[in-house]
Amino acid sequence: MAFKPLQQQYVEDVMPALQKEFEYKNVMQVPKIMKVVVNVGLGEALTNSKAVDRTVGDIKLITGQQPIVTRSQKDIATFKLRKDRPIGVKVTLRKERMWSFLTRLIHIALPRTRDFQGISADAFDGRGNYTLGLREQLIFPEIDYDKIDKIRGLEVTIVTTAQTDEEARALLSQMGMPFKKRN
Repeated sequence: MAFKPLQQQYVEDVMPALQKEFEYKNVMQVPKIMKVVVNVGLGEALTNSKAVDRTVGDIKLITGQQPIVTRSQKDIATFKLRKDRPIGVKVTLRKERMWSFLTRLIHIALPRTRDFQGISADAFDGRGNYTLGLREQLIFPEIDYDKIDKIRGLEVTIVTTAQTDEEARALLSQMGMPFKKRN
């Protein structure tokens, strides 16, 4: 299946379509994708110190960029959590890596999801940003099933310049994001 690179598709097809649909006077008003943040929460890191290293490796393979380890801000006795302990891994993608990741997410990874019906069109935050939760890292072809120690979920947040959720939904739909059909 041949498809245009996502950045080229955005410039040639999506921008003119959105400008016409929302009647923007200037091409600079058309919403664009600013960054993509990939985040993995690691509650197991408190008991399993190797979990952080393995997750860093997986996210580096998926995104092509070295992630940072997020650490706890304070002590929480109920969760047996101490300040400055590693509790997650995240990476912020911009420019070429962002476009490359989005292309792989939309055209390769999401269709590989088991029993895939489309993604929810309701996961917008009210300011035009979309967050997608994935149950496993295995949907990305870069991850070798035999080399993972545990299936981990991850969260992908797509940050846009859209002012409303409607504009952001139109932007992502035009880009090929496979939203579920609404009833």
